[in-house]
Amino acid sequence: MSNQSPMAASAASRFPVPTVTLPLRCVVESDAQLGEGLVWSVREQVVYWLDILGCRLYRLDPATGLQTQWSFDEEISALAERRDAPGLIITLRRGFALFDPATDSAPHCLHQPAAELPGNRFNDGKCDAEGRFWGGSMDFDCKLPTGALYRYDPDGRCTRHDEGFVVTNGPTWAMAEGRQRLYFNDTLSSITWRYDFDAVAGTVSNKQMWKRFSAEDGLPDGMTTDALGRIWIAHWGGHCVSCHDPETAEELGRVVLPASQVTTCAFGGADLRTLFITTARVGLTPAQLATEPLAGSVFAIEIDSPGVPAHLFGG
Repeated sequence: MSNQSPMAASAASRFPVPTVTLPLRCVVESDAQLGEGLVWSVREQVVYWLDILGCRLYRLDPATGLQTQWSFDEEISALAERRDAPGLIITLRRGFALFDPATDSAPHCLHQPAAELPGNRFNDGKCDAEGRFWGGSMDFDCKLPTGALYRYDPDGRCTRHDEGFVVTNGPTWAMAEGRQRLYFNDTLSSITWRYDFDAVAGTVSNKQMWKRFSAEDGLPDGMTTDALGRIWIAHWGGHCVSCHDPETAEELGRVVLPASQVTTCAFGGADLRTLFITTARVGLTPAQLATEPLAGSVFAIEIDSPGVPAHLFGG
């Protein structure tokens, strides 16, 4: 998929190729070091996003262009809205917390797993349909395989479901071959893993490599699923977001961006047909920044089919 027209789909895929209805545009011109954490709020009709290394949470109202921000004393890396109470569940450097932007009070810590790993921090995460928050941790220096995949439940239980990652991203969920699956990015290994997902128990099994990305594609970062079940993956170092068949991993198309470090994506807008995309500028040289002046900004593009509403945390 280019910014003007769709690419041809392989005969092997039963999923249609997405089509762009309005071209890519920059909706927030920003110098975020590590833009991430996109969530569209259906009840507020705004998009939340983060600068992890800048320790900031942002809220953008696309209808008015109004942007609000909150600063934290440590890295904030992922979020989801709460279902039964105002505010958000978030991941901070060491673990899970609650934060209500309306009151601007200090975050309320819920749980900090893996206290024995002070070199770790949390990274990406989101809720499943049952209201449990899944978050991945990583080595802050991106060198050691100390990252893990955790599930935090509304009743306060926290369980570890996989480990041995250097940098984690995702997850997202989709149906494939008649089963619900969880997809999770092992970013520095260039691998997206796929697990069988038991929605009732909240467990994963049967881990399989779904796709290994080439060096030319960059590294798989944040991702989302649309209403047709297609997987959309941001490419760190790859200048793009790609769209994939959830069964075969075949690429159905891609959105090319004017920033190389593309970090995550999420559907939003009144009809959920706007794909919002965050980027980063951390680590780029002055020469690279000269060619990527919008690195760290937030972009949006209109797609012909919608995403799905972000799942809410059940507590």
